[in-house]
Amino acid sequence: MPTVLILGGTGEARRLASVPLPGYRVISSLAGRVADPVLPAGEVRIGGFGGPDGLAAYLRAERVDVVVDATHPFAAQISANAASACASAGTRLLVLRRPGYAFGGHRVASLREAAAVVPSLGERAFLTTGRQSLPYFRGLAMFLLLRCVDPPEDVPSNVEVLLDRGPFTVDGETALLREHRIDVLVTKDSGGALTAAKLDAAQALGIPVVVVDRPPVTPGVPVLSTVDEVRRLLLP
Repeated sequence: MPTVLILGGTGEARRLASVPLPGYRVISSLAGRVADPVLPAGEVRIGGFGGPDGLAAYLRAERVDVVVDATHPFAAQISANAASACASAGTRLLVLRRPGYAFGGHRVASLREAAAVVPSLGERAFLTTGRQSLPYFRGLAMFLLLRCVDPPEDVPSNVEVLLDRGPFTVDGETALLREHRIDVLVTKDSGGALTAAKLDAAQALGIPVVVVDRPPVTPGVPVLSTVDEVRRLLLP
């Protein structure tokens, strides 16, 4: 029986794990960085592989035929490891990436660039870039509202942490922006409907948005945007 390894942690990965793939053994892999992850259906593996060499060894040991990289669009290191491991093990690699936001805003290439431009746009920023982004904004002399799933460490006094997980609504995001008197929003171009409401809310309130662009996908790797596309490719 051929084996599919889904590198997951996203809604798309969970949906792929739940759709019928007759004739396949399906394994979902989670990095284990979230304390209370939403688990996909079926066989699940939690934890790192030990870099590309460890992942390649796992692919050989489990006789994995296809790897579907359905990780977060900003999980650049995991995606690079997957590309390297699949090349080494001779395993087919597919990338499942939701489309990005159809939203302009102030586009920047990195979190460092986002932190540099934010003070020129406002005085009270809403950061929806994850807890690991906090070091980039730590030195800013302004109010920061940081929303994340798990609490960050060593939070400065000018940072308020909001622990929450989507989906979010436009009404809820609008109320949140007003309550905290937010005048600039910072987000990654993660895409997806679960977190897009903040953009609509910011636009309605006239709040500028800084959008961090996605890292590029490894050249030559097929990129699919929906679970149905992956399923059709696996079940021609």
